[in-house]
Amino acid sequence: MAKFYGSIGYAITEETAPGVWEEIITEHMYYGDLIRNTRKLQSTDQLNDNINVANEISILADPFAYNNFHSMKYVRFMGTKWKIISIEVQYPRLILTVGGVYNGE
Repeated sequence: MAKFYGSIGYAITEETAPGVWEEIITEHMYYGDLIRNTRKLQSTDQLNDNINVANEISILADPFAYNNFHSMKYVRFMGTKWKIISIEVQYPRLILTVGGVYNGE
């Protein structure tokens, strides 16, 4: 099992001006394990196929991660931000399943 150390992006909703709420991305660093490392090409009607990964990353969660796992948007893995498509809570860990490239910023 490969080791993981990287950042996870959270979208926290904050009031930036009176009556104006925006999602602010904050990153936190975590240690964990890479449980599954797979890649698949998704054919589309576009010029190039989309690359999706179906990786599972198990992180050792802190209290912030447990209280805000619903706000996790992406994980930085191998130099790219990948969308988190599902999260499984297995105390004291969170199992993150990632999908395609995150294009939120």
